[in-house]
Amino acid sequence: MYEQIAANKRKTILLFAVAILFTGLVGYAIGYIWASGPVGVGFAIVLASVLSISSYLYGDRMVLASTRAREVSAQDEPRLHNVVEGIAIAAGIPKPRVYVVPEQAPNAFATGRDPEHSSIAVTQGLLDIMNRVELEGVIGHEMSHVLDRDILVGTVVATVVGAAVLMSEFFTRSWFWSGGRMGGRREGGDGGGIIVLVLFAVGIVLLILAPLAGQLIKLSVSRNREYLADAEGVLLTRYPPGLISALEKIRDAPHAMRSANNATAHLWLEQPSRVPGQETSTMEKLFSTHPPIEERIQRLKEM
Repeated sequence: MYEQIAANKRKTILLFAVAILFTGLVGYAIGYIWASGPVGVGFAIVLASVLSISSYLYGDRMVLASTRAREVSAQDEPRLHNVVEGIAIAAGIPKPRVYVVPEQAPNAFATGRDPEHSSIAVTQGLLDIMNRVELEGVIGHEMSHVLDRDILVGTVVATVVGAAVLMSEFFTRSWFWSGGRMGGRREGGDGGGIIVLVLFAVGIVLLILAPLAGQLIKLSVSRNREYLADAEGVLLTRYPPGLISALEKIRDAPHAMRSANNATAHLWLEQPSRVPGQETSTMEKLFSTHPPIEERIQRLKEM
């Protein structure tokens, strides 16, 4: 567990560096194509740096606001607060702030930069259908993300990787609006023209790949950590059947998420865009931010 915490701290630093580097490359491509020189690189690096710092300090607030989560007191939701407090004591960390998302689809997520600045949110639908041991299983899973510092990695990914995607979309839209002109860049001679065309082609490829790269980064930090959080969650509760039953109810729920989006999908307990009955399809497995729920259940049964 402590190795995982240390690994997630290193991963966060690496994500900051990769995000700034990749966004700088996208900025370079835009600057070269539009003949603006280093302006594009400077703008991209400043944007990535600001987003990185903002995501570290305020990313959890952005995520909570995007899901329309509201903070609830112990008087509003005594059972939920009691469960969160009990699991936090078992984990040896401060009690996270507690939120409820106005959604009927049963789901939950944790966010924040460290255990001292963390929040756990559950949907109203999850509260309505879970008994106490099932709710403990879900909270144990989310508390594991808090304990392992997964929440910082997930929050940074949710805000930072969007910079390159945003810039690529801005470029492609402005490219079409301008009729495909390269910003007036001119190079003398045939050799210069070839270099321009090659760099232009590389820039276009880089801009097209930006959204895909952002998605791959999210996938790389999401799937394996869900298996680990399942395992650590049941160690906190000492009762695997609780989380197993909770996942089975989530699997069988007919409701679809409305407030979740592509940027925050990897933060949730289960894939928000999951299509019931298609979890084992090739496309669902390829683009899902979570491992198939049946595989998670099977692993828990084997513990």
